[in-house]
Amino acid sequence: MIFAKEKSISAAPGCGTGEGVAHSKRWYVALVRMHHEKKVAERLFKMGIDTFVPVQQEVHQWSDRRKAVNTVLLPMMVFVHADPKERKEVLSFSTVSRYMVMRGESTPAVIPDEQMARFRFMLDYSDEAICMNSSPLARGEKVRVIKGPLSGLVGELVTIGGKSKIAVRLNMLGCACVDMPIGYVESTKNTNDTI
Repeated sequence: MIFAKEKSISAAPGCGTGEGVAHSKRWYVALVRMHHEKKVAERLFKMGIDTFVPVQQEVHQWSDRRKAVNTVLLPMMVFVHADPKERKEVLSFSTVSRYMVMRGESTPAVIPDEQMARFRFMLDYSDEAICMNSSPLARGEKVRVIKGPLSGLVGELVTIGGKSKIAVRLNMLGCACVDMPIGYVESTKNTNDTI
C-alpha cells in the first residue's frame, strides 16, 4: 500500500501588516538539479523564503524486507513563495537553473494560490497515492468531496483508465489526481466554487 504525505518546509518571514508585502508574494516553480529538491528547500527555509516540496511515502517490497521510502512527486522542481527580491535570490544557488515559464513568455509563470492550497490539501490528507498527469486532460465535472479524508476538497471528477479520480489542475504542470469513488463527491454547479 502507498500512503501520500506532504512535506512542506516553510517559514513565516516578516509578519507585518503591510498590504504590499502580502500581495507581492506569488508561487513559482524553480527548476533544480536532480536529487537536490530537499536541499534547495532547506537552504531557502534558512533564508526565510517559504518553499514546498511535494513528497509521497511509498512502501517498497524486496524479497527480504519492506521499507518506507520518501519520493519527490515532481522531480527537479521546488515550489517557491516569494516576492520579486526573493525570487532573484533563489537564482543565486548553483543548484537552481531557472524558473518555469509559459511558452512564448519571458517572466516566470505563477501558480495561483488556490491551486497550491488544493494541491497541498490533497497531498496532506489523501490515503491513496497521488499521481501527476502531464498529458492534456479534458475538463471534468466540478465537484466537492463530501466523504473520506479529502472531504471539502474541490476539484474535477475525471475518468482515467476506467477509474474515477478527482483532479486538481496546476498551471503548466498538468493535474494532480487521486482515486475517488463517485459516491464520495457531489456536483458544485450551484455553488460559487472556482477551480
